[in-house]
Amino acid sequence: MSPPSNAAPRPSRPAGLTLSRLLPYLWPRNDPGLRLRVIAVLLLMVLAKVVTIAVPWLYSRIIDHLSRPDSVVTVPVLLIVGYGLVRIMSSAFNELRDMVFAPVRYRVARDAAMRSFVHMHELSLRFHMDRRTGGVTRAIERGTEAVETLLRMGLIIVPTLLEAFMVIGLIWIVFDWRYAGMILLAVIAYVVFTFAFTSWRIGIRRRMNDINSEATDKALDSLLNYETVKYFGNEAHEARRYGDAQTRYARAATQTQYTLGLLNFGQAAIIGTALMLIMLLAGADVSAGRLSVGRFVLVNTYLLQLYAPLNFLGSIYSSIRNALVDLEHMFGLLEETVEVADPAHPLPIAARLHDAAPVSVAFRDVHFGYRPDREILHGVSFSAAPGTLVAIVGPTGAGKSTISRLLFRFYDVWSGHVMIDGHDVRAYRQADLRAAIGVVPQDTVLFNDTIGYNIAYGRLGATQEEIEHAARLAQVHDFIVSLPDGYGTRVGERGLKLSGGEKQRVAIARTILKDPRLLILDEATSALDTHTEREIQSALRAVSAERTTVVIAHRLSTVVDADEILVLADGRVQERGRHADLVAKGGLYAAMWAAQDAGMDDSAQTVPEKLPV
Repeated sequence: MSPPSNAAPRPSRPAGLTLSRLLPYLWPRNDPGLRLRVIAVLLLMVLAKVVTIAVPWLYSRIIDHLSRPDSVVTVPVLLIVGYGLVRIMSSAFNELRDMVFAPVRYRVARDAAMRSFVHMHELSLRFHMDRRTGGVTRAIERGTEAVETLLRMGLIIVPTLLEAFMVIGLIWIVFDWRYAGMILLAVIAYVVFTFAFTSWRIGIRRRMNDINSEATDKALDSLLNYETVKYFGNEAHEARRYGDAQTRYARAATQTQYTLGLLNFGQAAIIGTALMLIMLLAGADVSAGRLSVGRFVLVNTYLLQLYAPLNFLGSIYSSIRNALVDLEHMFGLLEETVEVADPAHPLPIAARLHDAAPVSVAFRDVHFGYRPDREILHGVSFSAAPGTLVAIVGPTGAGKSTISRLLFRFYDVWSGHVMIDGHDVRAYRQADLRAAIGVVPQDTVLFNDTIGYNIAYGRLGATQEEIEHAARLAQVHDFIVSLPDGYGTRVGERGLKLSGGEKQRVAIARTILKDPRLLILDEATSALDTHTEREIQSALRAVSAERTTVVIAHRLSTVVDADEILVLADGRVQERGRHADLVAKGGLYAAMWAAQDAGMDDSAQTVPEKLPV
């Protein structure tokens, strides 16, 4: 695999293409029930408009009947009753349409959001390291809202346009081409003006969304790093950064509101002019005796009935275009390339040690880097037989944690092979591969839920007894039961309510519960004091005794019993062997051992390894 390259930003897509990508959600092949609902909605929409158009006609008939001198004492009861019933039916069809369509609307929004969320988990770690989480989640949230907006607005704009065409056709038949032509020209002028003006406003809306995402990211980043902000007393600096973003957002939002006002005024001017001309024409025909008073009322009622919803078409169309921008952003996430993909014909691999023997691990001439201009691993090769313990030590930046990421297949190597059970990791499904590997990371992150949930996350569906057994092995059970809420105690954002050592032991319990065939300990005891570390080390030795274990260690005292120790420096395996042999060799490992034994450890080696920027 070649080194990754930075992709060019995608251009904005046409509105029609964005809408077309929403249609498969609205007409799913595997859900005939949803398609039947869509058909029912279309039928109810047509029925509602037919009945709506009948309302002014009945009203004009009543006026004509009452305006005849011989009918003054005769009340057209049937026409009045029919008029009332038709109005009731119009409302009933509209409300029934909305009720039938409600499950469709929310189902489509849910499906679109779910697909985006699942795709985010399918993307490689590189994507998530390059993007701000707040921006991604906000894009999905806005995209979901956009789907609901588009479908809700569709129930307004589509019936309105349908009614417009039906009214124009009816007026042509009942009156003449002059009336129909005027109404048609007015509708065309209205739509063209709305489309052109709103298209110009889209750039302003995009800029406002970008600034909004920036402000959200700054707030999220600041709150997630609450302690760091407090350590350095930079509350005012964080407030200024957030305030600046909010100020720029307010300017963009104000500009958006100004242009919306201009849009609405232009639409009102077109509607008012059309009404004036039509009424002048109808008034002249009434005076000449070519139209009855009822027909004059009919044409005006149709115009008012038609232009009432058209008066809101501008804001509706603006909402639709704004929603299209948000939807385009969410669909843009779906277009992100899946860098690490599953094979077409994956090999099977057992996940739990309970079901199979420990795995074998091998690196064969592995070259890899996070950026195309910087290679981290330069031809790394080593192997671990099933059930053995291999330790990887070395200075910060040597590539130790990179090895664990490649085993998990968070990234694919540039060249060479990462082997598990004698096969390249690319031959397995990622889910199966990762199910067979357990890791206790250096930087433990917990979900903002209970301690019991965080331990059970290692194997969803585990019983309470199994959870408590894993907690005992991790030396954390006694601490948990001493808490007022026990295993129901909430740990806070990223586990903030627990100490570093407590979080580490919860992470160890979570991995023990997973029961993986390959165990990776990435500085697993780095946050523990010496006494607790001894207790945890005994538990880890018991857990790792029956499975293949890769230990990434800073404290060399924790790996003296390893079957093989790899000394990694500058992306290469500089030394390898057992502890006694390496010390006797007098090389890099011996120097590191002597420095730690004398208590003069280089502080740089205690810094957690970070991905290069």
